[in-house]
Formats: sequence, C-alpha cells, structure tokens
Amino acid sequence: MEAMNTFLVAEKTVVTAKGDGAGVDVSGAASRVFLLTLSITNIIEQEALEIGVYGSADGAAWGPKPVVSFPQKFYRGETPILLDLTAHADVKFVRAHWEVARWGRGTERPMFEFGVTLREVPANILKEATAEAKAMA
Repeated sequence: MEAMNTFLVAEKTVVTAKGDGAGVDVSGAASRVFLLTLSITNIIEQEALEIGVYGSADGAAWGPKPVVSFPQKFYRGETPILLDLTAHADVKFVRAHWEVARWGRGTERPMFEFGVTLREVPANILKEATAEAKAMA
C-alpha cells in the first residue's frame, strides 16, 4: 500500500482573507502520523499568516481546536511540522484553516501565496526514528 501524499492547501493558493481548505480523508492511511509542510511562495510586507489543522470524525463537524498549528509566519519559506493522530482515534478527516493579518502602510488587504502538503510517515520509518531517539536518550 502506498503512503498517503496530498495537499491540505494546493500549492500557490493565493488568499487575502481567512478561510478553510477542503477536508481530506485520512482514514485509509496505514500510519496515523503525517509530515505537514507549509510552503509560502509569495507575500507582501507587514503581514502574518496563522495555520491550524482541524480534525473531524465525519468531514462535516470540525473540532473547536486545531490538532496541530504551525508557528505564526511572516516570511517566505518552508516549515515542516508533524501531525500525530495516534491519540485522536475518532479523527477521519483533516483540513487546514488560515487566518491572515496586515498592518502598516499601503494596502490594508493581506496577500499570501502558499500551500500545505500532507505526507504519511510510513510505520517502518516511525519505528526506526523512535528506536534511534530511545538509543540517544
């Protein structure tokens, strides 16, 4: 079975206001751990982007708090973060929610061009990494 590899937010998505990505069904994943990568490809100055990932059992009702959040971002670049759903057995769907803010001179509308990838971390790699971490402790 091939590891899950998809987008929570399509690459080069341009946003000027808060919003939500589409729900992604993760129930078929062999592992419950995913590597998320936020890639910001374009911005304007004096603005901030916040992204949280929310879980759902049915793809319709979403949890009140994110299961994981990226740190607030102000610049272009890539930021990886792990999404571990092992403690969230009820979560079958995930989606990204973003908030944008702008301050200072010029246009008052924020503008971010970004994407968020979701890649399943295969169980064998998780096992290896866990064993290495224990050996180093």
